[in-house]
Amino acid sequence: MDAVVEPINTDAPFYRLGGHKVFQAICDRFYDLMDADPAYADVRAMHAPDLSRIKVALAQFLAGWAGGPRDWSEQNPDRCMMGIHLPYLITNEVASQWADCMQRAIADVAPEPAELALAMGEVLAHMARSMGH
Repeated sequence: MDAVVEPINTDAPFYRLGGHKVFQAICDRFYDLMDADPAYADVRAMHAPDLSRIKVALAQFLAGWAGGPRDWSEQNPDRCMMGIHLPYLITNEVASQWADCMQRAIADVAPEPAELALAMGEVLAHMARSMGH
């Protein structure tokens, strides 16, 4: 039996913003900022010393979230973002650091259309802040 191939929705944010190259650039910048800027020290402390795997994993997750390939979901069928983060104490400060870092990374990469990139950053920041307590 042949696998069903889903049609690509080129109107999805993933494709409109530039696809894998752009999403990987955002995640690379995000973790580089987190690693280098003391403003993100609390959220950085929650991550492994080597950020190379998480850079790829987050880019894959965000790709599927933004309407692109669902590689992360297919490789992790029983995992969800909320469940993955349950073991961590995500304070409002940590959530805000993550949100600010992501918005800064998106701004630094500056994908086009700019209004869509800004909206994506706002949605991700809202989601991150909703995990804080």
